[in-house]
Amino acid sequence: MDVTARQNVAVLGATGSIGKATCEVLRHLGAPYRAIGLTAHRDLATLSELAELLSPEELVISGGTPHLTQNTTNERSSADTALTGSGRWRVREGAEALVELASSPNVDTVVAAIVGSAGMASTLAAVEHGKRVALANKESMVVAGPIMLQAAAKSGAQILPVDSEHSAIFQAMQAGGVDEVERIILTASGGPFLRKPLNELPHVSVEEACRHPTWQMGRKITIDSATMMNKALEVIEARWLFQMPAEKIHVMVHPQSIIHSMVEFKDGSVLAQLSPPDMKLPIQYALTFPKRLESPTLRMDWTKRLQLELEPVDFERFPALQLGFEVAKAGGTAGAVLNASNEAAIDLFLSGKIRFVDIATVCREILNQHHYESSPTIERLCELDRWARQEVMKWT
Repeated sequence: MDVTARQNVAVLGATGSIGKATCEVLRHLGAPYRAIGLTAHRDLATLSELAELLSPEELVISGGTPHLTQNTTNERSSADTALTGSGRWRVREGAEALVELASSPNVDTVVAAIVGSAGMASTLAAVEHGKRVALANKESMVVAGPIMLQAAAKSGAQILPVDSEHSAIFQAMQAGGVDEVERIILTASGGPFLRKPLNELPHVSVEEACRHPTWQMGRKITIDSATMMNKALEVIEARWLFQMPAEKIHVMVHPQSIIHSMVEFKDGSVLAQLSPPDMKLPIQYALTFPKRLESPTLRMDWTKRLQLELEPVDFERFPALQLGFEVAKAGGTAGAVLNASNEAAIDLFLSGKIRFVDIATVCREILNQHHYESSPTIERLCELDRWARQEVMKWT
């Protein structure tokens, strides 16, 4: 892809934290990068604001009938008018419209930033149609990594990671070939409960679990960080994205979130990518690769004392991470079941129906119950996704 030519970008999940950061990056970059399409699930107000800023050609509301996060009559009327009354952009609704935008011949790059398995169909459509896919939807690789890679090989699509950890690995791996890598080391902040006594974990509240010490993210992702299920999913994603066996993937706790990940090569060299915790950097790198351009991201302050800590993971504290390594090794249907179980279990925790420590327990139980298949179709993965969610509901 010629990154100096005009780049039409579709931002899927534009109203989430990654989507909004992507819109900031696009405003900063300016020509030749243009937001041609923006999508939201139901957050009409934020979508309206972003459309005013970026003037896309198309908006997609994937969740059907939209609603506002601030649900007053005046706000609804104002947003409705902005979205549908101006005639400056086409407005469409539904999951099918989302897939059509992702595969549109007018789109060069798709930023896949829809959280959870809900983003898989549109991500796969973008890959099948040969787009550059800036991948923030890790669940696509977790659930259907081999299918995504096969589609990319057939279509010529580029899949570039947006997760800060995988972007760091991708950047470090530019220094050598895959066959020269000894191991990759994902770093984890440890979330809000890194130092909390183990006997207090069964009693933590939703508010405590959603209070991340270094990153500002959505509730689902923040709880994943607290359980370290996010790192479990990242292990699985790394296994497919970098075609690296699970045995060559390691995790270290790094509370400062400055070292985003590392690659150790066979000669003993370890390359790390460092920067302040700011998602705009990996987003921009995925958009402009192989170029590096001036960015709006936070910078390191080299005039101040800097202390960086690295420590092994306590698997007793974070049992969810062990599931990630097991699923990365197993492949097949295991990723779909783990991902669906986790999403459903988080919903139960958020609604007060299970405890924080039950999330990993529920996931292991459902994973152990399912009938494993080594080479499932996408249809079978979707069936197991629905099955796992139904099984989790039985815990209420």
